[in-house]
Amino acid sequence: MNILLWVLQVLLALHTVTGAVWKFSNSEQMIPSLDAMPHAVWLALSVIELLCSVALILPAFNKRLAKLAPIAAGCIAAEMLLFVALHVCSGDPSHGPMIYWLVVAAICTFIAYGRLVLKRPNGS
Repeated sequence: MNILLWVLQVLLALHTVTGAVWKFSNSEQMIPSLDAMPHAVWLALSVIELLCSVALILPAFNKRLAKLAPIAAGCIAAEMLLFVALHVCSGDPSHGPMIYWLVVAAICTFIAYGRLVLKRPNGS
């Protein structure tokens, strides 16, 4: 299970860095349902995503930072759920972006659950 969680954390970190870079180079207006979001919030989410990406990987180098991974995964999941809420409130009939955000939120939830609740047999 530990290996699966690490693979998911690395993939999520890469995904989140990519999203942060995309946010820096594109406007929230590129996604019609997120148009209601102020630009400052859009840029702040980019910074938060970069910090979360680092927090997902840091425990690999320092075991004392192990609590950062579930916190980062929870923050990313919250961001995805924010996007879902904005999408629903916008009245956009397309479900594609919403499904994508829900899948990412589910993966984040699995990582957070795995790191906080699941016990590894060797205690590491």
